[in-house]
Order: sequence, then C-alpha cells, then structure tokens
Amino acid sequence: MKILVVSDTHGHSSELVQVLRKVKPIDGLIHCGDVEGQENYIRGIAECPCYMVKGNNDFFCDLPREEVFQLGNYKVMVTHGHMYGVSMDTSMLEEEARSRGVQIVMFGHTHRPFLEQKEDITILNPGSLSYPRQAGRKPSFLVMEIDRQGEAHYFQNYIEN
Repeated sequence: MKILVVSDTHGHSSELVQVLRKVKPIDGLIHCGDVEGQENYIRGIAECPCYMVKGNNDFFCDLPREEVFQLGNYKVMVTHGHMYGVSMDTSMLEEEARSRGVQIVMFGHTHRPFLEQKEDITILNPGSLSYPRQAGRKPSFLVMEIDRQGEAHYFQNYIEN
C-alpha cells in the first residue's frame, strides 16, 4: 500500500500535480490541512481515497478538524496541529494521540518536515508543498508504504526548485 502525505498547499496545486505525476499509482492521499478551497480539485486529480483535514486557513469549508481511521494494521490520526501547539513542540499532540490509541499521528502547520519514530508511535509532518520553511526551503512531501508484512516505511521527499 502506497500513501502520499502532503500539507499546507494553501490553494496552490502545481507542485501537487507534479508530485502526483512522480509517485502515482497511489492507494491513498492524506492532506494535513490548509487546502484553501481545493479539496474537490485534489480529490479529482488524486484518483484515490483522500483524507483531508481543516487547517487554520481553511475558512468556510466542511472538512473535519481531525480524522482518525485505520490504515492497514495502524490506527492513524490526522490533524493540522495548530490546536496542539505544534509550532512549539509535539508533546500535546503525542499525548492526545496516545490517549486515542493511535500508532501514527500526522500533522502540518509548521511547514517543516518532521519524522519521529518511537517504539509505539510515529509522529510525522510532510512539510509544505507551497511555502516550505525549513533550511533550504525545498517543497516537501512524504510517501508512506506499508509492505506485505504490514510494516510501515516512510520516505521524505523534496522537489528541486
């Protein structure tokens, strides 16, 4: 199973179109918020099941604030993260995920890639395709693959400017 994880596209789609061309076929797309009105467009170009959550810039949309769902053997939580103080650290987010029995929690908001794998939980942020803020400022996304044994593997990717 191959899942594309993106965040913080902020109404821009050219980078997402480029990424989809590169990584397809995919079995699912997860968007960690700040879609800014492009949720239907993204569903159309992804051509697979999509999970999207509302970010702090997603006004007047019907996206949920959070999603919790099963992905293979994993219980996954997706949130934008701004309600959990992720700009400071991920401790509140991790605590909430643990309280819900989640093994993988995905967030956005910071526009910086982040991947922390602990014994019982993985916390990740794919970064931003439109407005990256990490050193080098390369647009980023993450590909999650679940192998035949049910193990998840994560691959952080960057688009060359």
